[in-house]
Amino acid sequence: MILLQLLLSLTLLSQSLAAVIPRDGQRILNPTADDLKKIFTFSNDFPPPNSGNLQVHDPNIIEEKDTLYLFKGGIHIPYWKASSISGPWTQVGTVLSKASVINKKNNNRPWAPTVTKYKGTFYCFYAISQSGSQDSAIGYASTSDLEKEWTDHGALINTGSGEGSQIAPYKSTNAIDPAFQVDQKSGQPYLIYGSYWDDIYSLPLQVDKDGKLSVKDENKPDATHLSYMPGNWRPQEGSYMSYHEGYYYLWFSQGICCQMVNKGFPLKGEEYRIRVGRSKSITGPFVDKSGKKLLDGYGEKVYGSNNGNVYAPGGVGVLPGNGQRGDILYHHFCEFPSPGE
Repeated sequence: MILLQLLLSLTLLSQSLAAVIPRDGQRILNPTADDLKKIFTFSNDFPPPNSGNLQVHDPNIIEEKDTLYLFKGGIHIPYWKASSISGPWTQVGTVLSKASVINKKNNNRPWAPTVTKYKGTFYCFYAISQSGSQDSAIGYASTSDLEKEWTDHGALINTGSGEGSQIAPYKSTNAIDPAFQVDQKSGQPYLIYGSYWDDIYSLPLQVDKDGKLSVKDENKPDATHLSYMPGNWRPQEGSYMSYHEGYYYLWFSQGICCQMVNKGFPLKGEEYRIRVGRSKSITGPFVDKSGKKLLDGYGEKVYGSNNGNVYAPGGVGVLPGNGQRGDILYHHFCEFPSPGE
């Protein structure tokens, strides 16, 4: 995966496209030259990316005191720093010093971290899961300084098994791909999460006097369904919420991701692509440019496979503008024609 940046105007969304439901199971193994037209769109509808000097999956970037910090999923959650989005990036260390305290499989290799600064404390949200499994958890770690030791606090929510996993919305969702946003009016913080099981939700959080987080009303959480794709298979995940000039933007990855070499390539147009909707309320409803709801399977397609080498972009995030530059949309993608992870 190659880190890239793409400068956007977040005040305008791109063309309105109805969601196309990928057909799970239709994949092409070991594609020949003749198969390429079945799996890749050779178009220049989107600008080519600007690459960094790192290979990352599900990147997350935060800016602190004119320094950028980049986090990625992997063993103990490694992260880097740089003075510019284009690097060079130098490694700082890892968020966790050992496997997560969450007692689930694959707990030494957390997924999709999201780091934020809230009330003076840095929080790193991460997911523990395995490919194709709903037995997942979202945990978090915290620190007062990005270059000092982190404390792992374990699970915020569980799905599949574990405390609370049998209550709504956890019994029908998948606790992966965490994101975080704060209501600009009320100050209420929210966890945004979800994947193929019932797609994307938000949950209000609360913080105690010691800075520890929990879900508000945890036995009966006030969950909000933000995005949904009707049908038997609902390939939406990797959500991120940004705020810009009065609107909340819900970005997400839609389609088939990962392990293409081993599992085969999906048919053209069914691979990962980035969509977005917006709302004046942090809990929605989120709509596309033509007013169609994300809960009905819609969303603006703002980036997809392109230019002969960019394949299945996703894992999106937004670095807010700082007065010197505008907002930056960043994500990963596979290098075509031989993408692998």
